[in-house]
Amino acid sequence: MAVSDNVRLVRDEIGEACRRAGRDTNEVRLMAVSKFNELPLIEEAAAAGVRLFGESRVQEAVRKFTGFRERMPGVELHLIGRLQRNKARVAAGFFDCVESLDRVELVQELGRIALERTAVLPVLFELNSGEESKSGFRDEDALCAGVEAALAFGGLLPSGLMTMAPFTDDEKPVRDAFRRLVKAQTRLRRSFPECGWDCLSMGMSGDFRIAIEEGSTLVRIGTAIFGGRQ
Repeated sequence: MAVSDNVRLVRDEIGEACRRAGRDTNEVRLMAVSKFNELPLIEEAAAAGVRLFGESRVQEAVRKFTGFRERMPGVELHLIGRLQRNKARVAAGFFDCVESLDRVELVQELGRIALERTAVLPVLFELNSGEESKSGFRDEDALCAGVEAALAFGGLLPSGLMTMAPFTDDEKPVRDAFRRLVKAQTRLRRSFPECGWDCLSMGMSGDFRIAIEEGSTLVRIGTAIFGGRQ
């Protein structure tokens, strides 16, 4: 199927999941995860109305999006992959949001660099779903330490949380991971009320319907839009 058809189907499923959960469809943003996909497919998604894209590698994103964003005003680009500290300067200058803050050392490095920006850099803090193979802060206490580090720098704007649920057909651990993120959001709102915690980036092609039912406000969809890895 064409990318435009896939975008339409995903939007329909987002709407259906919102109706099941008693939510307004406008509460959930759609991100097209364009990593590993080249510009022609990205342009198709943009032509279908997608304005938010996610990339996991800094240099790949710079190569693909430098001219594209100039031609497509209003396109927003998030970094969703693990950020190496030696790429932090490029990331801070190129992305509209870094969703993958996963350790204090990275927060401090990005915080120092973000002070050089003309505008603050929105960031999300990644909570590990409990799998050793995945990145992210391990628990709520570690998250709080990361937020405190970010607030020491005026260039970072804490804007929410992100997680990746376990890759499994068992629905329970998937829901548990999403509920853990919602629980962390509640604590951070109480502990850091000066920050914005409205963004919950959770849910991918295989589990975004469950994520919406559990409170996601941003779903990251790759395969369901672009197909398998190109």
